[in-house]
Amino acid sequence: MIDAEPNTDKKMIDLFTSVQLGPYLLPNRIVMAPMTRLRAIESIPQSLMATYYTQRASAGLIVTECTMVSPMSNGYMNCPGIYSPEQIKGWQEVTDAVHNAGGKIFLQLWHCGRISHPSLLEGKQPVAPSAIAPVGELHTPVGKVAMETPRALEKHEISEIVEQFRSGAENAYQAGFDGVELHGAFGYLIDQFLQDGSNQRTDEYGGSIENRARFLLEVVEAVSSVWGADRVGIKLSPSNTFYGMIDSNPKATFAYVLEALNPIGLAYVHLMEPNEIDLKNRDVLNPVTPLFRPIYQGTLIANGNYTQETANAALVKGDAELVSFGKLFLANPDLPRRFQLNAPLNEPNPKTFYGAGEKGYTDYPFLEQAAS
Repeated sequence: MIDAEPNTDKKMIDLFTSVQLGPYLLPNRIVMAPMTRLRAIESIPQSLMATYYTQRASAGLIVTECTMVSPMSNGYMNCPGIYSPEQIKGWQEVTDAVHNAGGKIFLQLWHCGRISHPSLLEGKQPVAPSAIAPVGELHTPVGKVAMETPRALEKHEISEIVEQFRSGAENAYQAGFDGVELHGAFGYLIDQFLQDGSNQRTDEYGGSIENRARFLLEVVEAVSSVWGADRVGIKLSPSNTFYGMIDSNPKATFAYVLEALNPIGLAYVHLMEPNEIDLKNRDVLNPVTPLFRPIYQGTLIANGNYTQETANAALVKGDAELVSFGKLFLANPDLPRRFQLNAPLNEPNPKTFYGAGEKGYTDYPFLEQAAS
């Protein structure tokens, strides 16, 4: 959390102040947030994905879309994986291209848990901490369907999934990434273990906050054994309501996790603010980052509909060390330059967020193209 060049006046800090993130000196504090784009064919990263990420290599850090650690971790069609030689090779093309453009890129490791369907899992039932059905529907090979009740994991299977995360971290290293981010947010498996609305186990992985956080911390330890903690991040969403997620005391739950992460020395914690749907669904923690800033002593990345102005204000206030941008980076491959010049921004097109091909993916114009 130490700036490359210490500032005696916090007002000097903005999105273009360099920052030390683990072993890396980043030229700016603008992070490309992980965004599901569903352009991998049969879970294998394609050359088009290399183009997409390389276009955005001027970010201080890129975090990739969620990436499967095993075939049973899948929750979406055309989501990439990191468990086969073909996937590693596909990601290697991405990392080589980003590095050649001067960028840094972390791979987001992911297990969807109950957010899946048998048609995505070779006919097998989705797994979760407890046999509690999520809320919502998924697009699958058999059409749009309601999600089913998952199968509760046996205790021995939990350690097997921890090892899948470790293996995914090893494969990410082989593919040339600069680090990894654990997807511990938005109602996926790590989050399912953590929150008591989805975890009603009676063994050492359920009940108390300490027990519910056990899986998260075991995965952190496993992945850090590969990379070193200072090249590992984790994404958390204390106010998320996706897929029916709920916790009886989110402030206490996430405070415990952040306290437990303090001595580990992670590269960062990526904290998500509630979105409009979360705020409509129920009374949630809002805002998130200022609430947990006094608890977490390491580097924080803030995310949640930030603009250039609100991001700079958060940095000056000390709420976070970096800010990640999702839709703005999706539509503006040269977002840092546009921020620096106070230039107009492209508008994102939600109709092309997911799917195939370059439309709405690699065809958003750079500033010079837009001007011409």
